[in-house]
Amino acid sequence: MSEVTTAPALTAKDFATDQEVRWCPGCGDYSILAQVQKVMPTLGIPKENIVIVSGIGCSSRFPYYMNTYGMHSIHGRATAVASGLKAARPELSVWIVTGDGDGLSIGGNHTIHLLRRNFDVNILLFNNQIYGLTKGQYSPTSEEKKVTKSTPMGSIDHPFNPLALAMGADATFIARSMDRDPKHLQETLIRSQQHKGASFLEIYQNCNIFNDGAFEVFTEKSSKQDETLFLTHGEPLVFGAAKNKGIKLDGFSPVIVNLDEGFSKDDLWIHNEKDFYKAQILVRMFDDPRIAGHLPRPFGVFYETERACYEDVMQLQIDEAIGTKGVGNLDKLLRGNEVWEIMA
Repeated sequence: MSEVTTAPALTAKDFATDQEVRWCPGCGDYSILAQVQKVMPTLGIPKENIVIVSGIGCSSRFPYYMNTYGMHSIHGRATAVASGLKAARPELSVWIVTGDGDGLSIGGNHTIHLLRRNFDVNILLFNNQIYGLTKGQYSPTSEEKKVTKSTPMGSIDHPFNPLALAMGADATFIARSMDRDPKHLQETLIRSQQHKGASFLEIYQNCNIFNDGAFEVFTEKSSKQDETLFLTHGEPLVFGAAKNKGIKLDGFSPVIVNLDEGFSKDDLWIHNEKDFYKAQILVRMFDDPRIAGHLPRPFGVFYETERACYEDVMQLQIDEAIGTKGVGNLDKLLRGNEVWEIMA
């Protein structure tokens, strides 16, 4: 009787390569890499079926450090490369690693079209509100009046709100996490992978060289509880160090109420990941934390819905064409109906 053997369980180390990880010491990318490597063994996907596709930027070194298949592609086109791969090999688990410059500037057009087409891929957008690889120019997500090497008098651009952009492109899964909350990041990575369709996960990532502390108010213990709002499906929107603050809707406007001053959790907004209209409000909770009376910044899954994936509908269309017209002849198609001979 032959012995039945099973493959050993994978660990985070199995997803690490022999390459020296070369980011600036203290870069938030180290934490994101660690969390991705920790999550991968829990997904039950063979390493040979996982592909990391990146564009250009600091984050785009990711494929070198993941012991999976991968491609370091060209600036802004990781989404296009990944779309072609998923169309050809729909069984693969495809992860796109991009940045706020790579994915929202030169690659912005490709990002929105991937989201509307709804390929079953996972987009991890590292947002540090700066161009790090090219040494500190302002990016599409940099705040107004941002002084950088390319904007010495301060940026006059109005910044992108990445999640609002994703909502506008009809993304089927929209979430936000941060590099300095490993547990939350792991949870949102898992949720992203579990979603059938294009998942868009924005990750706040600190660039300690060119934009240090950009998200400090959301990550430091002294301010995090009062400045962040962690979303849980079916639960009221509560925040604050003492969990005594909440968000309720006044018509279509979110307002902060104090649970110690006559309000209860029954008065609060209950988060529903399936509510398209309330998700539109949530992604617009994007106040400048330096302004008095500002709303907290939400983190978690904002919105999830079901819609047919591009690669599945494409295959149905191909099957229908074959059923009605036959398999076809590629050589004949390329030759066409008109031919000629070149006489010596």
